[in-house]
Amino acid sequence: MSAPEGSTPRGLFIGGEWVEPDGGHYEVLDPATEEPVGLAPEASRAQVDAAAGAARAAFDSWSRTEPRERARILDAAAGIIERNARPYADLARAETGATTATARSMQVGVAAARFRRYARGALEPVEQPLPPQVGAAGPMGRGGVTGAVAVRRPVGVVACVTSYNNPWANAAGKVAPALAMGNTVVVKPAPQDPLSVYRMAEALAEAGVPPGVVNVVTGSAPAVGEAAVGSPDVDMVSFTGSTAVGRRIGEVCGREMKRRLMELGGKGAALVFDDADLDAATLGIGTTFSFYSGQICTAPTRVIAQRGVYERLIARLSGYLARLRIGHPAEPGTVVGPLISAAHRDRVESYLELGRKEGARLVAGGERPALSRGFYVAPALFADCAAGMRIVREEIFGPVAVVLPFDTEEEAVALANDTEYGLIDYIWSGDVGRAFRLAARLRTGGVGVNTVARNMEAPFGGFKQSGVGRDVGSFALHAYSETQAVTWSG
Repeated sequence: MSAPEGSTPRGLFIGGEWVEPDGGHYEVLDPATEEPVGLAPEASRAQVDAAAGAARAAFDSWSRTEPRERARILDAAAGIIERNARPYADLARAETGATTATARSMQVGVAAARFRRYARGALEPVEQPLPPQVGAAGPMGRGGVTGAVAVRRPVGVVACVTSYNNPWANAAGKVAPALAMGNTVVVKPAPQDPLSVYRMAEALAEAGVPPGVVNVVTGSAPAVGEAAVGSPDVDMVSFTGSTAVGRRIGEVCGREMKRRLMELGGKGAALVFDDADLDAATLGIGTTFSFYSGQICTAPTRVIAQRGVYERLIARLSGYLARLRIGHPAEPGTVVGPLISAAHRDRVESYLELGRKEGARLVAGGERPALSRGFYVAPALFADCAAGMRIVREEIFGPVAVVLPFDTEEEAVALANDTEYGLIDYIWSGDVGRAFRLAARLRTGGVGVNTVARNMEAPFGGFKQSGVGRDVGSFALHAYSETQAVTWSG
């Protein structure tokens, strides 16, 4: 299949202009065919500095723009994305390996929805009145009544460093609330699939975003992201990606006292009790950990099953995986496409080999499908796992699930919490009261009770090594703002 039309951007997007990159270009590959999709610009450190400087110069004006005007622009951007949904989705499919349905609905569709949501968000009140205080006369002056209000103000320039698993939705989830609050942004997409983010920049420019409010810089090496994070013009870093990279970013932010919002790794647990609806549990676990070839941090990749349903659940999950069609993402009926790159495929396969060596039983999957090109691995299921195994403890970020047995509630909670991660866990049980009671004991940012569905107004983020801060819904508006106290006497 040929590359989508207009795949290669006109250059870096800096200060409202398309700028020729100092470092030339690098190829972006289609992970399903290993063929080029387009060329991405290689920014120099000086060009990253220029992007941050452009964002700094635009901040004062944009932060004072009327909320209704910010809302109008964000809403217009959503309309442009919806108008171009098909070519945008074709590009997203080609550079990410997502299926056509996923690219249309979960990538481009979600991006448009997020711009619409934060067009409304720009109009949300930023003031919170506080109770007045009556003070007696003293060394500080005469007595009186002091009023106060807490007001959310924009942080400033935000470096948005996005992940490869969803360039549309992830970038929109950062850019839209940041702009709604009056911030300006420098977006650094993942090197594997940055082309879609340039289409988003085009949509925002067409919608009327002033020059410098949105800037996009790319590069195939870490240096570009490091330059964006470390720029003295950047006040906040919003990052989605691995915990290892998040730690390094956190060190920079800590030294320079920059605000940070980090959505990092996950190793989600799915607690399945004897009284659970096994059909629902199988469907929820199976769809989520095989979705986008397991390259999502919310996947329940640790299945913790009570002894009475342990073997039955393994059999059902194995049967579910056997029915999944693996193939080119554009082909109708394909459920599982490729991993993002050859390097990542090799990494996932190294964990499959490690699992065998550790003594886990490979029940299903794990092989390379009989496809001539592409970075494919069949979804794999390991049983007879122990808590100390590396395949149980480390984030694989691929279509690999492990199953561990438990007997009591106490054991289930202990196994679920025995991880450095804490992004999202799941509980399947016929006793909803028990599920809610146990949810309070799980050290995780979110808990799904008998569902893998998400409420898109609920806060999203992790405990422990899974992140810092919360976004989604109005929580994202708070994340991209500072709180200022204004007091007066009367």
